[in-house]
Amino acid sequence: MYNISQLEKQQVGLRLPKYLVEEIDEFRKNYLLNRTDIITEAIKSYLAKQREEEFYKSFDSACKEVRDILDGKIEPITWKEMRDELRDYTNS
Repeated sequence: MYNISQLEKQQVGLRLPKYLVEEIDEFRKNYLLNRTDIITEAIKSYLAKQREEEFYKSFDSACKEVRDILDGKIEPITWKEMRDELRDYTNS
């Protein structure tokens, strides 16, 4: 959840190719939205997709590591070592 100061709008200038502006304008006519709303939602959607992809890559990597442990390819670590590794990871 965001606090009030984080929800305040800040003006940002950007340059877009004309064809995108034309597509945005056509889209906004059909849905009664303004450019800001469309661009904001597009950026939010893009960032959410990137976070999701990052999560699944990390999850896939963890699954491969578990498979390697089960197959005896790498040595398992203790809970204490895992805790310390996670602590180091979250503090970096």
